[in-house]
Amino acid sequence: MSAEPLRLSRIRLVSADPEALAGFFTTALGFARAPTIRPVPGETVVPLRLGAQAVDLVGFDQPGRPYPEDVPGWSPLFQHIALVVSDMGAAHARLAACPGWRPISTAGPERLPAASGGVSAFKFRDPEGHPLEFLSFPPGGTPEAWRRTGSDPCLGIDHSAISVADEAASLAFYEGLGFSVASRSINTGPEQARLDGVPDPRVAVTGLRPPGAPTPHLELLCYAGAFPRAGLACGDHDVAATVLVFSGAEGAPRAVRDPDGHRLRLA
Repeated sequence: MSAEPLRLSRIRLVSADPEALAGFFTTALGFARAPTIRPVPGETVVPLRLGAQAVDLVGFDQPGRPYPEDVPGWSPLFQHIALVVSDMGAAHARLAACPGWRPISTAGPERLPAASGGVSAFKFRDPEGHPLEFLSFPPGGTPEAWRRTGSDPCLGIDHSAISVADEAASLAFYEGLGFSVASRSINTGPEQARLDGVPDPRVAVTGLRPPGAPTPHLELLCYAGAFPRAGLACGDHDVAATVLVFSGAEGAPRAVRDPDGHRLRLA
C-alpha cells in the first residue's frame, strides 16, 4: 500500500511551562485542550486543537533555553503560526484582555495592500515568546477552506511561516519533499513595516502547498537585506525549537532540517 500524501498534521511548540501556556491558548485564542500525556520519559505534552488543526505544547524534564528576546522577522529562528479569524476586532479584543503576550505589530491590526494579498493581519508573541499571527481575508477573497463561521472568532491554523536566507535553496528543498508553489508576492511599504516591526521591509512571500492538503500550508519569508543571520541556532529543548510534523511520509519516521535549520518531522 502506498503512503498517504504528505500533509502538515500538527505543530510542536516547545514550552517552559506547557500547562500555563495551554491556559493562554485556550483563553486568549480559543483552542481546546486534551489531557496532558507523557509519550516518552522526560517529555510532557499538552495536545491542543483549533478547528481541524493540532498544536502540541511540549515540555522537557531537562529544559533548554528560553525564547530569545524579540527575534526579528528576518531571523532564521523566526517561525510563526497564522490563525484565521472571522472577526479581527473580536479576536484582537479577546487577546487584549489577556495578560502576558506582547505585540510584534506596532499599530494594531493592519490591512495590507492588494499587491500583498489585501488581508488584515496582526502579529504578536505568546507569553513565552512564540510568534503568532491573526489573519483575516478580504471580502470575496476567502479560500474555500475558511468559508465558514463559528461561535469562536478564531477558526483554525492557515499556515506556518518561516524566515529563510536563500529563497531558491529553500524552494528546492521543499519541492524535493513534494511541495508546490501556490502563491508569490513581494510585500513592502509602511503597512508591512508596521505589521512586521521591521523598518523598510521588502519580503518575498512564497506560499507552499503540501501534496496531501492545501491547509495548513507553509510560507517562506525572504527579507531582502544584509542581515546578520549567521550563528542563529537553537537546541532541541529550547523554546524556539518549533517542529512541523508531517504525516504520510514514506519510510521510517525521521527528523530533518531545512537549509535554515527549521525542524521537520516526517512520520
